[in-house]
Amino acid sequence: MTTTHEMPGMATGRPLGDLPRQLFGHLHRSDQKRWGHVYLQGLLRTHGKKTVRRMAAVVTGSEAASASLHQFVNASPWEWAPARGELARWAARSLPVRAWTLAPAVLPKRGSCSAGVHQRFLPETGRTVNCQLGLGLFLDAGQTHVPVDWRLFLPPRFTHDETVRDRAKIPATTQNQPLWAHALDLAEEMTSRSDGRTAPVVADLTALCDVAPLARRLQGGGHAFLLAIPGQTALSGPELPAGERESARSLLLRRGVRHPAGPGRQVVSYDTPVRGPDADGEHGHGAGRLMAEWDASSGRPGRIWLTNITDRHPAELLELARSPQGAQSAIERMGEDFGLLDFEGRSFPGWHRHMTLVSAAYACATLEGALNN
Repeated sequence: MTTTHEMPGMATGRPLGDLPRQLFGHLHRSDQKRWGHVYLQGLLRTHGKKTVRRMAAVVTGSEAASASLHQFVNASPWEWAPARGELARWAARSLPVRAWTLAPAVLPKRGSCSAGVHQRFLPETGRTVNCQLGLGLFLDAGQTHVPVDWRLFLPPRFTHDETVRDRAKIPATTQNQPLWAHALDLAEEMTSRSDGRTAPVVADLTALCDVAPLARRLQGGGHAFLLAIPGQTALSGPELPAGERESARSLLLRRGVRHPAGPGRQVVSYDTPVRGPDADGEHGHGAGRLMAEWDASSGRPGRIWLTNITDRHPAELLELARSPQGAQSAIERMGEDFGLLDFEGRSFPGWHRHMTLVSAAYACATLEGALNN
């Protein structure tokens, strides 16, 4: 049987062999380190649904060990932020990171007691589901997207109702925030972990939140960004009369310039600085560029992106705009093969610990393949 210090699916030498030691190095108790290794192995080695009972049986040979695994994730007092920091630094050293991509994960749930659970309409399916909504930050290296940090969206009842908060073990300092604020928090946390090495923040969150405040704050914080925006977003620019605004789609149609973007493809961009309204109606910082892939069949732009990156060709930025699709593919694989949807607890700390370990397991398997190709 594989010991708890050997990681199946991982290379035995550096850098992959060092990840478990780095992840759990901040834990002071040897039993916590042991069960952390067991949980990580269980996610990597167990086929099908990753229940703690099945993972315990696969890794230790005893289903009875499931109580200790459940305790480790849900009740044992260990912080997940240091483990995520180590995961982020490890992945960044292993990959040629080109972007920090933000992507949502809709996690269907039963009942109403799990932290953050709520009813949400999904436009892509036309259905309302009972779910948790997580937001992940992925390191994008082109064909590889590695999750390194997460936030859990909490509806007001989980922060305003003391009984509900206590039942879900949500810290009293945790506030209700819109999704764009979680996105900004992820970008700023990654900046603090990156030793000054940053990457453009890329996201398509148009179906979930207003991205205008996110764009303003990323711009104000000195972050490069590429954000999808609704086509009807009202913008102003120097070429428009004072006080007049025009939709993003109209600006691209009437004033955009088309560029080749590969065989049979074009990208249209409008590079005069555009300004969107702040919450108080005043105009915010100029973002620099609107762009979209040109749809030859309809004669109109497709998904529209707002960016403050003006020193790259629009075709290069169009490739970067595909990053959210890659992150969503990673989320789907994490659900199918790495236990993303299989957390059995209901608590806020348990959710974060599970997501940390799922991310580490996915990074192990994914980076082994990426580094060996």
